[in-house]
Amino acid sequence: MTLLIDPPNAPGHGRMWSHLASDWTFAELHRFAAGLGVPRRGFDGDHYDVPAERYHDVVAAGATPASSRELIDRLRAAGLRRRQRGALRPTAPGVALLRAPRLEPGDRLAVVAPAGPVPADRLAAGVAVLEGWGFEVRAGSHVLGRDQHLDYLAAADEHRAADLQAALLDPGVRGVVCARGGYGVQRMLDLVDWAAVARVGPKVLVGFSDVTALHQALAARLGWSSVHGPVVTSLGSGDDSSRAQLRLLLTEPERLLSPFPEPLEVLHPGRAEGVLVGGNLALLTSTVGTAESHGAAGSVVVLEDVAEETYRLDRMVTHLLRSGWFAGCRGVLLGDFTEGDDPAAVRSMLADRLAPLGVPVLAGAPVGHGPRNLALPLGVPATLDGTGATGSLRLRYPALA
Repeated sequence: MTLLIDPPNAPGHGRMWSHLASDWTFAELHRFAAGLGVPRRGFDGDHYDVPAERYHDVVAAGATPASSRELIDRLRAAGLRRRQRGALRPTAPGVALLRAPRLEPGDRLAVVAPAGPVPADRLAAGVAVLEGWGFEVRAGSHVLGRDQHLDYLAAADEHRAADLQAALLDPGVRGVVCARGGYGVQRMLDLVDWAAVARVGPKVLVGFSDVTALHQALAARLGWSSVHGPVVTSLGSGDDSSRAQLRLLLTEPERLLSPFPEPLEVLHPGRAEGVLVGGNLALLTSTVGTAESHGAAGSVVVLEDVAEETYRLDRMVTHLLRSGWFAGCRGVLLGDFTEGDDPAAVRSMLADRLAPLGVPVLAGAPVGHGPRNLALPLGVPATLDGTGATGSLRLRYPALA
């Protein structure tokens, strides 16, 4: 972690200015600036403007001198560079995505239902957990709805899209937590005004399963990172460690650089660095060929699924391989594949299909539809290490800024 300051070479208001930034988190930057008496109004998206006469004081306090180009490059690599708002353009795979600010008690969270119907009792139990963490929680207008014609959808496509868009555009909402998965996210993606969403800063979005399609959309369309983790309906009765990890990731992410407490199984050895991408295998497969498909080039792929027979999983992986989605992949991390065939048979098939990639393949991550679903950021650089008898995953930066 480094605090950086470039030379005072930016003119403005009759003075010359330096830019003070952190390549770790905004929280670190704000603390450092406050300690120097730099006013918060000097923060401009991803840096503080510092007048030339204070340059040497800032360096003496611990900031590292850097060229303006190096400072920008370091911000981009850390997912902290805030490009001009309204710049809607595809984001290439393998690039660190923009990290949303961490959450604090009192922040407002929006709960939306972008896919299947939501049981009211499970929603209430999950909302109580979030409120117990100190957050203000507001549910979308249609979170307890149901489509009049298709009872597997929480509401009509346009209503689910409107709830999501309203949450993302609301300046008072700091994060969005999906109520549940199921099916339906892909049906509404074309109804979201992505150009309007691009004009706001990145926000935390949490979910898994069908929400994988939304993770892909945020990455490909906006360049935002997101959180693969428990949905609201799983918080009330789910695993204690899953709840604890999500809370830690949202509020104290620097304490969660090693997201898995147990060692991972090495199916194919090696060590790789790359940006985390992936989620539910079925959703990744069905996203190929759309504007939201965000491939594996330069990335460590995370995969999980539920209630799929081995041959169906084989077909999905084969499709991703043949379509070129895995091209340039640097590593693969396998989560849970539950409620299907014998786990040993599934693992054997996955090793057979993925080993020819020539990248490390590790298994046993408690991610997905199993008893534990530990929150994991997508779009953040990480190191997958399978050089020993067991493996590990370590984030290069905290999940949130």
